[in-house]
Amino acid sequence: MQTEINNRLEGQSFYNLAGLGALVSLLGVAGAFYMEHNGHQVSGMNNQVFWGLPHVFAIFLIVAASGVLNVASIGTVFGKKMYKPRGPLSGLLAITLLAAGLFVIMLDLGRADRLIIAMTHVNWTSVFGWNMVLYPVFFGLVGLYIWLLMERKMYKFAKPVGVAAFIWRLVMTTGTGSIFGFVVARQAYQSAVIAPMFIIMSFAWGLAVFLIVQRLVFGWNNIELHEGIRRRMNNLLGTFIAAVFYFVVVYHLTNIYFAKQTAFEQFILLDGGIFPRLFWGGYLTLGTIVPLLLLYVPSFQRIQGSGIIASVLTIVGGLSFLYVFIIGGQAYPLDMFPGMEVTSTFFDGHIDHYVPSLPEILLSIGGFGVAFTMTVIAVRVLKFMPQDDIAKLQAADALHD
Repeated sequence: MQTEINNRLEGQSFYNLAGLGALVSLLGVAGAFYMEHNGHQVSGMNNQVFWGLPHVFAIFLIVAASGVLNVASIGTVFGKKMYKPRGPLSGLLAITLLAAGLFVIMLDLGRADRLIIAMTHVNWTSVFGWNMVLYPVFFGLVGLYIWLLMERKMYKFAKPVGVAAFIWRLVMTTGTGSIFGFVVARQAYQSAVIAPMFIIMSFAWGLAVFLIVQRLVFGWNNIELHEGIRRRMNNLLGTFIAAVFYFVVVYHLTNIYFAKQTAFEQFILLDGGIFPRLFWGGYLTLGTIVPLLLLYVPSFQRIQGSGIIASVLTIVGGLSFLYVFIIGGQAYPLDMFPGMEVTSTFFDGHIDHYVPSLPEILLSIGGFGVAFTMTVIAVRVLKFMPQDDIAKLQAADALHD
């Protein structure tokens, strides 16, 4: 029997949620305007740490935007019936998350009006230039993908477009990871592992976001997600979390292997102040170990909402990792003259103690507000909520592990 899901996100509930999202978004705009008006000296950023907290949130949103589309790809490209009804919501989240990430980056950099110059005069020798093409095409492909998924007469074209979107998002995430992987001047970056690591991170973070939103839209309709669907999606999330952990271990072991990277790894993992605490406590404990316990250990699985808690912690772990990776990678001084001590009036050779300012925090959180507001409005206007035909799924044995 198919459960018909009607949109109950209406009336006062809709206006409350949309208003909350709009308020958070406006606070982000206010933070950006304050920095634009007073200059970036009011932020915690400086000559050494110029990618601050807003970039941490922006990169998370952009990477998660790529990964959340994986849900649609599993259904359309790989033919898994359970995931097919989730394709439109998956595509919607891909668009809203990417839009939110670019919103944060553009406001943080300032002079967003000059973006048109970068888009019409692409510098193909720069990874940043590649992204001027990768992001807009992603919007177009996903928009077309959503339309084909929701239009019955055009559904037969969904698979080829889905394949194109699947390949494009892998290229896009590779481009985002290469922003860091090609920076040979920083010891934290300059690694071929970073691009594939970002791809698998996108799978975990995107699925975590999807599971939270899916739970919310089902809750708005007073409907419980089928246990078989919930279990299979939770298992997939656990697989992605474990895969991320593998790549993180490989990344750090590769750095430790090289003698010139030892001091940096000691800084990040042991004596770098907030960075080791965020890595071991935020990423490894809260973002990896606890979610895996919640997803796989029976006594933890019985906790009410264990999958959603694991998803939230996965996001916390992702943000913690990016803070260590992006901020910590800049805070550690450049090794401009190996074997020599460097001092100057610009504090070259010194570890930077970056602390994000209130405007940076507001802008960062504002990105989530933008994604939330766009999603709430879209779910209200169109039927993005998954509708599961449980009888067909059971007949196809699609609900068993």
